[in-house]
Amino acid sequence: MALEVLEGPFDLRLAPPGSKSLTNRALVLAALATGRSRLRGPLRSADTDGLRDALAALGAVVTERDGTWSVEGVGGRFPRGGTLDLGDGGTPTRFMLAAGALADAPVTVDGSPRMRERPVEEGIELLRRLGVSLAGTGRPEALPVRIEPWSPATGGRLEVGRTASSQFISALLLVAPWTREGITVVFREPPTSRTYVELTLQLLQRLGVACHRTGPDHLTVEPGAPAAFDLAIEPDASSAIYWWAAAAMVPGARMRIAIPRDSRQPDLEALALLARLGAIVDRDDDSITVTGPDRLEGTRLDAEACPDAAVMLAVACARAEGPSRIDGLHTLRVKETDRIHALAAELARTGCTVREHPDAIEVDPATIVPGPIRVRTWNDHRIAMAFGILGLVREGVVIEDPGCVGKSYPGFWSDRARLVGG
Repeated sequence: MALEVLEGPFDLRLAPPGSKSLTNRALVLAALATGRSRLRGPLRSADTDGLRDALAALGAVVTERDGTWSVEGVGGRFPRGGTLDLGDGGTPTRFMLAAGALADAPVTVDGSPRMRERPVEEGIELLRRLGVSLAGTGRPEALPVRIEPWSPATGGRLEVGRTASSQFISALLLVAPWTREGITVVFREPPTSRTYVELTLQLLQRLGVACHRTGPDHLTVEPGAPAAFDLAIEPDASSAIYWWAAAAMVPGARMRIAIPRDSRQPDLEALALLARLGAIVDRDDDSITVTGPDRLEGTRLDAEACPDAAVMLAVACARAEGPSRIDGLHTLRVKETDRIHALAAELARTGCTVREHPDAIEVDPATIVPGPIRVRTWNDHRIAMAFGILGLVREGVVIEDPGCVGKSYPGFWSDRARLVGG
């Protein structure tokens, strides 16, 4: 796909699709609840559709009408088992390792070849320590994983070190209300991507589940299932970051997106990092606006709290004056691809000097050269979207496999067309 460039600054409001993180969490809770829940404005994407279909295969009934999903829950136990293929979905896969334990028959969780390479052994071990019987393939254990019925689902207390993904912890917290004792997690080290654990707790509390802390690293989700609920899903901050970054990269451009001030979505942390590069960020009660400065200034950033936004931030750094370094990226090595390596390879095509580190990337745009570039997406939606934004301000960008954005944002290219007047 050859990309059109902007002719000048823009002043737009966009409505990205619903939050992927909130949609996935709400789906699990609605499927386990008793009665009919409504999810208004959920994200429709490969990931969320895959999770919805997996929950439906185990016995939840999901229907869609006018942009709303109605979910008839199973009251804490799925009546069926079976084999579930979650494709490339990292979050759906990890959530189903825990949710599948609440089925009355064995469940096998599987995924794509890439998902079979991604780490799940820590999640398996945490569930085993709570009394769940699981068996994965290989050493270290990987997908496919067979899960035996967890009966009785007692819950309990876990002490954990630094996990490869916060999704394992969120998965346990989401099923905790349907256990006898609830689940207590004590962190011996600061958790990976703590902001996503906080998002899970906030949603549970919003739905009436008792959650409490006895210190910053000691949290408990009590037993007590939430009632069926009606939930409006916020626009996705992880998708909004592309449009905010587009405004930041174009002097005088403005992008407003309706995400409320009190939202806890982790990738909102990226706004502070855009501001450190020089972008002008304004918030009101129900929206956030980014305005492009005269120029962006390279600096050092820590993106550990907003790892999904780090890809776009790195590409924005390629348009700054002076070098930048982004730290806190250790989880990017085990995403849909090794995102640090993929970023380094694709930014190098622009002429940037790029240095990879185990958990960081350095970008020096001083060596950029003009001319067309062909971007390999590495079957990674975030690589495709970030370089799609670069193509707004650099002529000659061609994106291979543009359809991979369907994993999280099927309408991305249509929304991009609005910026260039298409």
